[in-house]
Formats: sequence, C-alpha cells, structure tokens
Amino acid sequence: MGLLALGTPLEWPDAKNAAGKVREWGIEQLLAVWRRAKGKERDVLRWGDEIEYLVVAFDDSNREVKLSLRQADILDALAQDEALCKQGGCVPDLQKVVREGEPLPTFHPEFGRFMLEATPGKPWGIGFKDLLDVEPNMKWRRTIAKEHMEPNEYPITLTTFPRLGTNDQYTTPYFPPSGERLRSQFLPDEIANPHIRFPTLAANIRARRGRKVEINVPIFKDEHTVLPFNDPTVNYDLHKWPEDDDVRNGAAKENHIYMDGMAFGMGSCCLQITFQAKNIVEGRKLYDQLSPLGPILLALTAATPVYKGFLADTDVRWNQISRAVDDRTPEELGEEPLKNNRWRLPKSRYASNSTYISQDPRLRKEYMDPGLVVDETIKQRLMDEGMDDLLATHFAHLFIRDPIVIFGEDLKELDLSKTDHFENLQSTNWQHMRFKPPPPDNSIGWRVEFRPMEIQMTDFENAAFSIFIVLVTRAILSFDLNFYIPIPRTTENMETAHARGAVLNEKFYFRNNVLPPRAAKATTNGHVSGSTTPSNTPSRPPTPTGPVEDEYSLMTIDEIINGQTSPPGFPGLIPLVESYLNSMNVDVATRCDLARYLDLIRKRANGKYWTAARWIRHFVRGHGEYKGDSAVNEEITYDLCKAVEEITKNEARDGGLGWEMFSETEGVTRKRKGESACG
Repeated sequence: MGLLALGTPLEWPDAKNAAGKVREWGIEQLLAVWRRAKGKERDVLRWGDEIEYLVVAFDDSNREVKLSLRQADILDALAQDEALCKQGGCVPDLQKVVREGEPLPTFHPEFGRFMLEATPGKPWGIGFKDLLDVEPNMKWRRTIAKEHMEPNEYPITLTTFPRLGTNDQYTTPYFPPSGERLRSQFLPDEIANPHIRFPTLAANIRARRGRKVEINVPIFKDEHTVLPFNDPTVNYDLHKWPEDDDVRNGAAKENHIYMDGMAFGMGSCCLQITFQAKNIVEGRKLYDQLSPLGPILLALTAATPVYKGFLADTDVRWNQISRAVDDRTPEELGEEPLKNNRWRLPKSRYASNSTYISQDPRLRKEYMDPGLVVDETIKQRLMDEGMDDLLATHFAHLFIRDPIVIFGEDLKELDLSKTDHFENLQSTNWQHMRFKPPPPDNSIGWRVEFRPMEIQMTDFENAAFSIFIVLVTRAILSFDLNFYIPIPRTTENMETAHARGAVLNEKFYFRNNVLPPRAAKATTNGHVSGSTTPSNTPSRPPTPTGPVEDEYSLMTIDEIINGQTSPPGFPGLIPLVESYLNSMNVDVATRCDLARYLDLIRKRANGKYWTAARWIRHFVRGHGEYKGDSAVNEEITYDLCKAVEEITKNEARDGGLGWEMFSETEGVTRKRKGESACG
C-alpha cells in the first residue's frame, strides 16, 4: 500500500504544472531525512511480510463465484469488533492500534475494492523461533479476516481473479464498465478503492499518457484455439470516451488477451518482504545483493496463468502490472520525436531495478545500467549536500518521473518534518526492490523491500518463501556473498521469468562465484569446507578485474537454488543457507522445522513440486467444461476457486487436492508443523 492522504486532488493539467515543485520539495524532504538519519544505527535486523487476499463470494446453488467489493465493510467489521478492540485493534486506517504483548495482525485497504492486505502486528526478529511463528501468524490473519466476512465469502490468495474484466457480471454488487475515471471497456470505476487517491491515480496516468493503458498478454495456443486469436471481448464499436478509439487504432494485438485498465495490474496480489537493516550501509548492501535474486524468486513463485477468462502463455504477473501503470507518453516511449518531454524512458515506473547503490568495492562500473536516465540537476543538489554519487544517482533516477496524485492543500508550504512530497515519487516508483529511508520521526531504520514474489495459495508456501529470503539475507551478511551481475542481465532475467514453465525450462544469468576470495566454500550437501565466520573474510574485498562476462553464466533455477554438481560450480542458495544454519548451531528441533520450508523451495526448483501456475493450467485443461480453446468459463472458474479454498484449508494433506504442489507422488502424507521433518 502506498501513500494514503486526504485532500483535494489536482486533475492532470494542474498536477503537471505543479510537478516541478513537488519534485523540488520532495528532494528537500529527502535531504532533511538524510541529515538526521545517515548515521542511524540499529542493533538487530527486523523484518515484516505483507499478504494480499482476493475476497470472493460463492453462490453454490448456481455454481458461481464473484469478486466481493466489500473491502470497506470488512475493514469496518474488524475495527468495530469489541473483542479485537480490547486486544488493541487491528485496522490502523480506522482506529488507534495499541501494540502491546502479542499484538493482533493488522489489516489495510488495497487498490482493488475486492482486496485486503494483512501484516503481522509487530516486526519479526531474526531469531529462529520467530521464523517458526510466521506460518501460524499467517493462518491467524486469514482466520480473523474470514470471521469478519459473510458466510459465503472467503479470502483466497490467488494473484488475479480468473474472470476479472469479462463481459459477464463478475463482481458483487455489479457495476457497469466504462466509467469516467478508468474509461475501461471491461472494468467499472467502482472496482477501485473509493479513497480519492486511487481513482485519481488511474485517471491521471491515463491523462498523462494521452490514452488508456495498454496491456497485451500472449494467448496460450491450445488444441482448439482459433488462430489468429482476436480477443472476442473487445468492443470496436464503443464510442463513449475519446480513448475508445484506442482499439480502433491497434491497441488490441493479434494473438493476445487485451486489457485496458489499472485494476488489471494493481488488482493483483503478491507477497512482499521488508527488511530493516542495522544501518544505511547494511541496507544498501542488501538492496544490491537481493536485486539479482528477484527474477529467480518471481519464476519460483509463478502463479498467474489466467487473465480475463483466457489461459495466457505466461506464468507471472509482473509485466501486466508494469503496463497497467505505465504513464509514459508517445515521446517518452520513442514513438514520436522529443518535443514536450525531457527524455526517452526505457522502462515503466513499475519495472525491475535500474541502479546499484552500495559503496562496495566489488561493484564495478560495468555492472551499471548504461541506459540509465537521471535528472542531473537533482543529482547535483543531493551531492552538494554530501550525498555520495551512487545514492544521489539512485534518487535522481527515481525523480525523473512526474508525481501523479497531488493534493492542492500540500502545495501551500514546505514542511521538512514530513516526507509527503518525497513519498509521492518514492511510493509510485514500483521497482522490484525499494530502498526506504527512515520516517521523519526516526522511529525505525533504513529499510529494503523485496517485491517480486507472487502470492501463493497456502500460508505454508507463503511462510516458506518469506523464511527462505530472510535466511538468504543472513547468509549474504554472514558470508559477505557477492551476487552482482550487470543490471541489464537482471532486466533480461525478469523477462525470462514470464515464460510458461520458466522455472524448469529457462536459464537465467547468475554469478558463478559468490563467495569472497578467502571465504570458506559451501558444497551442495550443505557443509562448508574451512572457516565460515565473517572474520575470515577480508575487511575490504578487492575490486574485481578481468572481463565481466566471465563472472556470470546462464543457469537453470535448479542450479541456482540447489547448486551445480560439477565442481567448481555454483554451490546453490539452499546449500549456502544450510551452511549459515550450520555455523549458527541451531537446535535440532528448530532445524527440522526450518527444513520443511527449505524442502518446498528445493523441490519447487527441481520440478518435483509444481508451481501454482502449472497446477492451475493443468486444472483448467483437465476440467470437463474446458473445450481446448483457451477459454476459462464461469463454471471452470467456480470449481477452480473452490479448489483453491480447499487447498488453502487442507494443504493437500493425505494426498488431497493440489498434492502436486506439495508432494512427489499422490497419497503422500505431508508433515504437519510440530512433527519432525528429519525422519
């Protein structure tokens, strides 16, 4: 959830005129935080997760499922629950939340009126016992949310609703499409959270762009798919808004599913992890080192094979969200000569990272993005105040964008005790990593947000991926690991992650040797030869030499996660994590519990366990109502959502529904939490 504020939003022409002032004031607020917090220290790493739900309503008598637009009602019910209030409350947007003892989870609104966001009531610590509390807390959140819904509603964790944007009535209550703000053929304005920020964001993106957003996802070509495929839901005769000309001008591409509204992207659910570093140095290091891992985790968590009632030939959501908030003009896209805009912009404002920011001697200039666009005036202003070149470049890159939502009341006076103008730009640069300065009150530290992962069907899976990435950060810091590759290769990897079956069928650029020169070497059996402590690594690693291209190669996800068997191959992320656990002398019971989660990651990578994308595609294609024509009708969608509900509750225990995602063969009984995973 980004910045939420109240006020009078400016329509785009006025917002455009005020954009320069917001950028200028935003930089001054950033500098104020920089001066206060650049030397800030924290003793321990803390972290938190964000889970997003789709709220669906089942009509079992008619075998129908629809998106429930009751987000506000559900949040109100949570906030007014007397028992929850006595425990401190759980809806900070509607009530004062008291965090004492074991605080309740917290619930937040999201872009879609059919969505909920849930977070733990307090940050997680790095203690291993804390890691084992994550899954029960996620289950608790879902239980609390469900208890405040209607009996026929359920919070499922699918990335997208399979029939969002179809021609039938897919929401309850129903609203007709083609409203003034989105002007979408397929979506009503009421699909979005009514907070004024959200419809203004959608309208101003469209206005700045000069046309509607354009999302085209390749169709999955099945046995009876009519080719060439021309999206049959597109109405070429609609003349309600000027933007209805988009489709007549070629916006809907052949052999693609066409979508035209922000909610097709921002209505997607994901799993995000935020880390608080002990200081800015550690935060910058984590930002850089986690960045190359983004595409790998995106492919591993693939869960999005259906859009607008059709099977897609992709498995993940990322590019669809990118296009759904792409406000670039024809000039910035390179379709017209530059006249009114300052730059050509190679990426949407929702994209993979384009900067490295750590003052690490191992960071070579050859790793940087050669096409990076930077506002040199802003960069110089930051450097004049003492910010180093790398960090100044990072923020000067973010600030090439225009602020999209501006409240008139905020333009009266610059307030350096706030960060509203800075966050206006920061929070609408949706990159796969986000570097977050402390808030003005300095109550928390420098943070790094890991954003690429897709939401998973079960709390067990979401906990597993959360715990895994936390343990990877511990290994990075303990062993001084080096995952640097050139930024353009990470950008390519993000594209590769979209391919159908990428987790098994594609290769990704990854660094060959991640261990520092004098560090111990991890092996594929989880042991480390030699010393493993940070004190045995150089205090200042040498700057690499030699051709950059020799430092990385194409690897499968299996090789990246589990290691290459031929020496001196890459040891694998899980063996590195296990080496870290070995060095920490974790007790046997805790180690066995953690092994349950690592086993899921390991077997997802080697193909023994399916991704959700593969399972959903298999479910659809095996359904009795499926005609082999790529279409996912209402009955299939009902059965799919019912199956997801069952899988969420039972997690395929005793070989139940969805066993392919959790066990190697049908009928295997999976270990429950508290039972030894070590035999």
